[in-house]
Amino acid sequence: MKKDKKRESLRAAQDPDLINEDETSTKRKRTRKKVNREISTIAYFFVILFVGLLGYLTKFIIVDSPKVINNTYNKRQELLENSVQRGMILGSKGEVLAKSVYDDDDNMTRVYPYDSLFSHTVGRYLKTKTGLENSTTFTLLTSSINPIEKVFNDISGERSKGNNVVTTLDVDLQKVASDALGSNKGAVVVMEPSTGKILAMVSKPTYNPNTVDKKWESLIADTNNESALVNRATQSTYPPGSVYKILTALGYMRQFPDEYKNFTYTCNGKYRIGDDVVKCAGGTHHGEVDLEEAFAKSCNGAFATMLSKMDVNEFKKTNEQLLFNTEFNLDLSVRSSSFTLKSSDSSSLEARTAIGQGNTTTSPMHMAMIASAIANGGTLMKPYMIDRVENYQGHVVSTTTPKSYATLMSGNEAQILTSMMEEVVTKGTATALKTSKYTVAGKTGTAETAGAEPYSWFVGFSSKEANDVVVSVCVEDAGSSSSYAVPIAKKVFAAYYKK
Repeated sequence: MKKDKKRESLRAAQDPDLINEDETSTKRKRTRKKVNREISTIAYFFVILFVGLLGYLTKFIIVDSPKVINNTYNKRQELLENSVQRGMILGSKGEVLAKSVYDDDDNMTRVYPYDSLFSHTVGRYLKTKTGLENSTTFTLLTSSINPIEKVFNDISGERSKGNNVVTTLDVDLQKVASDALGSNKGAVVVMEPSTGKILAMVSKPTYNPNTVDKKWESLIADTNNESALVNRATQSTYPPGSVYKILTALGYMRQFPDEYKNFTYTCNGKYRIGDDVVKCAGGTHHGEVDLEEAFAKSCNGAFATMLSKMDVNEFKKTNEQLLFNTEFNLDLSVRSSSFTLKSSDSSSLEARTAIGQGNTTTSPMHMAMIASAIANGGTLMKPYMIDRVENYQGHVVSTTTPKSYATLMSGNEAQILTSMMEEVVTKGTATALKTSKYTVAGKTGTAETAGAEPYSWFVGFSSKEANDVVVSVCVEDAGSSSSYAVPIAKKVFAAYYKK
């Protein structure tokens, strides 16, 4: 090694330029590597930027573009309105729910043949579009006609006919649900659990979209506090009362999988928590009940006891799995349901939450979705109201394919809840629904409010062979469920099986 150093020293002494050349070469290599690293870093940066941009564009095209296209501020809609005759909105059997009529001066009037019957689902055209009139605007202003016909229309100055939207709405069921609700405030939702089709959706009070322009000032003044412009089925949330016991029962089964079958409670009509008292309806003494009997007879004390034994944080997870505290990603706007109970809250609030009181709120639409999941073995199908799009000649442009929205529970849990809900009808609080023509499973609810009368609830489903339907009813300021919500549901079930 010493010889090598001597040799290098000698070599450097003999040829100093040689060592300088080696040092220069090394520096160049280092510089080249540094530059290459910088180029690679910049290249990676632009690749990542390009991938991110590509991802954003993909999201925009697939997810966001329909919202942008249908936005009322989109100027493209105004251009289409000048060249395309807005298409019709049709019922499931082809009934005209909305159409456009033009006068001699080419002024368009949107006409609703059923007046107020579909005001919250089909929506309105004037005074800001709502409902399907809003969400399907671009579809209705898109003309899928023969290109030659379109060219001819452009040359002659004629409007091309826009596509028609065929809904899942059953006009007969809508009429029955509306008549059954009568002059009461509230909502009715009818769904097909195996597909997610919304067959009927009624909200009252309502208004006539044919006269909305003339009566707009009185509608928004709302001196009678009717909130007729609000779709109560999707946009109003209420204390659920005892229909919420579906969630309490499910939470208890999940936290005590080996013990829930042995649950017993002796009811004397009252459940005391400190200075507070939770009473069963009418002060009824249910005596000794197990879980099924407590559910069928809607024993408040039994369910308050169940939640007192549960881990509140785990129960919150059950609620959120069933879509409480969740923004709904649906084609129709549904207000979020709220579950706010914390482990630090009082025992009194805990007991009231167990029976659907407290601070918990939900919508008739959300309860229909929960019932649909139970009826469908735990899987919630995505709710929808548009069956297909056709051009004016009836040729299909696109069709909605049913798809899963979320798994809310296991098949076994759905089966147990179904059995319990059937007991409600056979020997519990909804015996008025018992019939030999089809099977009904459901849950009643009477929700106490600040008003003079409680809200009346029913949610459940019927089946006849493979033909199932879900009905969710909420009647404001009405009284007991057996007097209001159950009779409404009964009329809807009966009408469905007469089809």
